[in-house]
Amino acid sequence: MEFELDAGWSLQPAGGATGSAFLGVYANQKYFLKRNASPFLAALSVEHITPRLLWTRRVSTGDVLTAQEWLDGETLTRGQMMQPVVARMLAKVHHSSLLKRMLRQVGGQVLDPDRLRQDLLHDFPENLAAQPQVQRALMDLERWVPRVTVQSVCHGDLNHKNWLRANGRLYLVDWEQVALGDPAYDLADVMAHYGNRDTWPAFLAAYEATVDEQLQHRLYWYGDLHLLSDMKTAALHKRSDEVAQVLRQFETLQSAH
Repeated sequence: MEFELDAGWSLQPAGGATGSAFLGVYANQKYFLKRNASPFLAALSVEHITPRLLWTRRVSTGDVLTAQEWLDGETLTRGQMMQPVVARMLAKVHHSSLLKRMLRQVGGQVLDPDRLRQDLLHDFPENLAAQPQVQRALMDLERWVPRVTVQSVCHGDLNHKNWLRANGRLYLVDWEQVALGDPAYDLADVMAHYGNRDTWPAFLAAYEATVDEQLQHRLYWYGDLHLLSDMKTAALHKRSDEVAQVLRQFETLQSAH
């Protein structure tokens, strides 16, 4: 990829599915370079949610190149995802008026619960739908659809590998799926994948959520949605071990209903 950088730069892929992220080194300094990152990145940098944005430039191909500070740290483990610091970071994201305003300005998509449900049910594998846990989850999705009364900025992909701990701070990276939607969408993503009935109360307390019956319904609904989506993707790619893992996560989620 031609980035039109000055002589003296060295680049190597930094991982990721899109192949658009690179570790750049110039004058013994490391930088995280990315092609066509969302313009929303500037607001995330201001809020200290992602590593600091250093510069942005457009190259002759029309691509936009961004450079962020490179932080040597560690991603969170699965076992660390229910820590209070994760809940507090989500609360910061969801309650930020700057992030909401900036995402609207750049035309951020909106997560509509009914559209999410319809997309999930389209071509859903019939053999999976026969599983008891899956049948129950599909029925729950059909029985009731959340009404989104408050829209927040939702990260949309809260895999533990997207959390970076460095220099005593926690950062949330990889914002390719950011959208406006129900904050319960993000909360359920973490809780369904990494928590259980014993860890959920403390997590929601750290988030400072008002836990009522409506929030509980939304968390279970979005939890079903996330796990069903995971299962559908795993089945389409013939990853039977991942399908089995999601079934175990369903057992945890549904035991708390």
